Amino acid sequence: MNVVDQMRDLSGKILIDGAYVKSNSTQRLSVIDPATESVVGEIAETSREEIDAAVPHAHAAQKIWWRKSALERTETMHDIANELHHMKARLGEVLTREMGKPYKESVDEVDWSVSAIRYYAEIGRSDMGRVMGNAVEGHFNYTLKLPLGVVVSIQPFNYPMTLLAWEAAAALTSGNAVIVKPSEHTSLTTLMFAEAFNKYLPPGLFQVITGAGDAGRRLVEHADTNMIAFTGSVPTGKAIARTCGEMLKPTLIETSGNDPFLVMPSAPLDIAARAAAFSAYMNCGQICVSAERFFVHEDIHDEFVAKLIEHAKAIRIGNGLDKVEMGPMVSEKERNRYEAVLQHARNQGAEVAFGGGRPADQSQGWFVEPTILANCNAEMDIFNGESFGPVAPICKVKSFEEGMELANNSQYGLGACLYTRDMRETMTAANELQGGMVWVNAPLLDNDAGPFGGTKMSGMGRQLGPEGLETFRETKFVWIDPYCGTQDFWWFPYDDAESYPG
Repeated sequence: MNVVDQMRDLSGKILIDGAYVKSNSTQRLSVIDPATESVVGEIAETSREEIDAAVPHAHAAQKIWWRKSALERTETMHDIANELHHMKARLGEVLTREMGKPYKESVDEVDWSVSAIRYYAEIGRSDMGRVMGNAVEGHFNYTLKLPLGVVVSIQPFNYPMTLLAWEAAAALTSGNAVIVKPSEHTSLTTLMFAEAFNKYLPPGLFQVITGAGDAGRRLVEHADTNMIAFTGSVPTGKAIARTCGEMLKPTLIETSGNDPFLVMPSAPLDIAARAAAFSAYMNCGQICVSAERFFVHEDIHDEFVAKLIEHAKAIRIGNGLDKVEMGPMVSEKERNRYEAVLQHARNQGAEVAFGGGRPADQSQGWFVEPTILANCNAEMDIFNGESFGPVAPICKVKSFEEGMELANNSQYGLGACLYTRDMRETMTAANELQGGMVWVNAPLLDNDAGPFGGTKMSGMGRQLGPEGLETFRETKFVWIDPYCGTQDFWWFPYDDAESYPG
């Protein structure tokens, strides 16, 4: 069965209790290839009854999974990673057909997913708590790291495999069950990705519920789901945080970014411009850590812009299954939203130095050109919201200090990038740029062993690294007196000599 046939076969299905079954819901959403605008499948708006059935299946499977040894869980996670590696070609194709990114970027996602799963498979068994120095002679004090129960993972469309792997690997290794609610734009990819998990895990431990907002809302509000991990928009993140706050339900929330990209005179401009093009245009700019605000020192501003234009011109645009660097935006709705952002920036005085429209040679699909906006200022709305598209708005600054001040003047704080060879600027930026991640001369890179997450309106909590593992665990403190002795140093009766002396 080729990938197109597999997409049709997965259409309308959900993964419940170890079985791919057609949803009983009569509501369906079309899956449209953003490069061709052809319908390639459909997904179900999972019914409330099906969601309510999935949750007890997850709890039952979680108890089985947690009883296994840490070594057995580790070996199972490595089996899943191996299976995903063998599935790489078809997973890359289904993702490109479903959301449009170049095939190279799609298969990269599989590699990143495999790497994260292997990382958590190992560290998940290396630390299950700690023994501390006892507070009373002869007593034993230690902690246990325990699973939360049933984790709900609500995923975006832009990195549906990688972000799911980050969360699922940490959650499963910690002993939890996982219910995934993928984006409606990448549900078929997620269902195919889930095959590897379903093959090796107990039935019900990893389930996939498709749909739009109603399905996610039901999982968040469900009394028997124990933790919510969400990646998406600020309004939805706030709504989830409010609901979970009322329920005292733990959350991991990663929302929007509006990342600054600073270029200083000491930077090698050929490299900095190439890095800027990659940071702004990768995945058609649909990345939460895309560079969206460029602050370039006046001494090198004009030369930098000229070099960035040359790199933007060289980007090949087209169907992600062809030899291209940039595919379409994920949907017509997203393209319309992004084009409105560009037009508003023009209305506020931004000048289009390159791009700004749709490719002339693409008559179908939701394609846009990589765009450079010059003569911008930091008061423009495009500098104060998430554009989430392939645009590089550039603001000229007079000094490093001005660039830092403008970079930090944002309601968001996800990542930030600086290009410089000045060690003072490097150390200042590392300490003072406001965000969960700072890249100096190496933008957008992730390390499985290092945390990913934001500050301010970009969310709360961390993925990856040991911090990401702790997100899906709770700590129990244990105190044991192996001698079962009297604790006379503080039990009744109190010594009269210790009473109030009057």
